[in-house]
Amino acid sequence: MFLDYFALGLLVFVALVIFYGIIVIHDIPFEIAKERDHPHQDAIHVAGWVSLFTLHAIWPFLWIWATLWRKERGWGFHKLEEEQHDLHHRLEKLVDQVSNMEQEIRYLKSKQVVQQAQAVEEEK
Repeated sequence: MFLDYFALGLLVFVALVIFYGIIVIHDIPFEIAKERDHPHQDAIHVAGWVSLFTLHAIWPFLWIWATLWRKERGWGFHKLEEEQHDLHHRLEKLVDQVSNMEQEIRYLKSKQVVQQAQAVEEEK
């Protein structure tokens, strides 16, 4: 008789631990987002609950979504923007250099044509 009640109590305890364990596990991405001051905390929290009904299919994506944001660097695209800005300025410098070289080439070609014309006149 005692073992029946003990088994029933153990069964209820295990069921409650599993139930609350699943809830805690599905709140991990939300806790990460809250710790990092993520701008989409509420969406991550709701999506965590939705993942319970989608058989946890979206839960790994929530984890990734929550860990991508950091308060000190945001999404991490600032470095990429700076690199693109630097490349743009370097490209502008190269375009200016090429146009200057084209002008010098035109000048040298015209000078060469004049010298050839003078050489032809001297031969006559």
